[in-house]
Amino acid sequence: MIRKGLNGGSFRVLTEDSILKVHQAAMRVMEEVGFEVQSDTALELFEKAGARVDRDKHLVRLNESRVRELIGGAPSEVRLCGQDEAHDIILGGQRVYAGTGGTALNVYEPGAGEKRPANMDDLRRIARLVDKLDNIHFYLLPTYPNELPLERVDVNRFFAGLDNTAKHVMGGVYTSDGAEQVIEMAEIVAGSSDNLRRRPIISMIACIISPLRMDKTYGDLIVAIARKGIPLACPAEPLCGATSPVTLAGNLVVQTVDSLLGVMLTQIVNPGTPVLFGSVATNTDLRDLKYLAGSIEMGLINAAGAQMAQFYKLPFYATGGMTDSKTLDVQSGYESALTGLLCALSGANFIHDAAGLMEFAMTVCYEKYVIDNEILGMVMRAVDGIKVDDDTLAFDLIKQAGPGGNFVAARHTRNFMRREHYQPTLSDRSSREDWLAKGGKTTWERASEIVDELLAQPKHSLPAQQREKVLSSIKGIIV
Repeated sequence: MIRKGLNGGSFRVLTEDSILKVHQAAMRVMEEVGFEVQSDTALELFEKAGARVDRDKHLVRLNESRVRELIGGAPSEVRLCGQDEAHDIILGGQRVYAGTGGTALNVYEPGAGEKRPANMDDLRRIARLVDKLDNIHFYLLPTYPNELPLERVDVNRFFAGLDNTAKHVMGGVYTSDGAEQVIEMAEIVAGSSDNLRRRPIISMIACIISPLRMDKTYGDLIVAIARKGIPLACPAEPLCGATSPVTLAGNLVVQTVDSLLGVMLTQIVNPGTPVLFGSVATNTDLRDLKYLAGSIEMGLINAAGAQMAQFYKLPFYATGGMTDSKTLDVQSGYESALTGLLCALSGANFIHDAAGLMEFAMTVCYEKYVIDNEILGMVMRAVDGIKVDDDTLAFDLIKQAGPGGNFVAARHTRNFMRREHYQPTLSDRSSREDWLAKGGKTTWERASEIVDELLAQPKHSLPAQQREKVLSSIKGIIV
């Protein structure tokens, strides 16, 4: 049974009073401290929108009423579409979806115990793998092709996604020209520019630089993407004790302000632009201020971020499911499961980085996509919760079976067994004797076999006519 778009919210790390206090602190930062905007275009747009602007310092300040007015123009729901409608996801409220993420430079191969530089073929193969994994709901471009020059990265990354999975494709972009090429390509695949806006099969990411700073590159990109009406995530990555206060609450204030900057700018540029309030916030290892991807604090901060997004009625781009482990070990499992679970139970809408990433988000692993697909299946079952009604309470059946009876052959058991209980695709639940008889394989070894099986299956590809038009119209694509 495929579970996606289920309502979370059973875990509430913040009280209603705490939410209000974070909001009030964030609004004070907006008005009393301000934020730096290095994009001249964005700076001018903020000024025209009624902000107080110090042009010498590139500093922008807004009062609470104007902030609320601007973010109130953003859609409370955003539909991100797959090429197949079955893969559409509707973000908003407390509906939960999870998928890939990252811009990892390396690929870990557990059989060799080594990592290697990621390349274009990895983007294609991971897309094909994700296309077959039911609990991974979207494909956020996960690796950086080390062999390509910067000016060819954007269009090749997105083409690798669109040509190898029917699921929604999101990614960061590095240049304005690259973003324009990607949008043109997506319009060809969608059939027209109107079709792409009606059913956006791609979305993009433009980051805010914590603390309280919008740099020139990302500021210009936000403006360009919003003008085109393409769905956009505006995440921030404050790090406890480094680029934010060391406390989780202080980190949450910075994250809230930072991401709202991007949301506001999109609405100034093009009111109604589909935009995701976003967080990649986490803490640091206080011994050396190293970024951490698998800490429980990251899970807590992003779960709290989901509550702030719900307070503002904005769809939420969350981060969870990673590990700092360098191999597929117990640490890899518990860090990925705990952070992903906290985000999902909080009702985070779009949990990126939830599959495949390890080693401080620098590395991906094919086998980990399969392992994380299993973890996410269990996570989504937890989100589904326990339904209590006359049918599930089963009083009549209990009365019929009576003391010492059993329920094995009951129609009620047949009706509920698959939807009530998660059915694993990777976990081994056999006896030790049966497990040994099948080779006594570890989890990653079984995952490796599944990788090979899935990649051997027929792949999704763009329709021939659209594919040929893309390749003839967009220069620099490698096939």
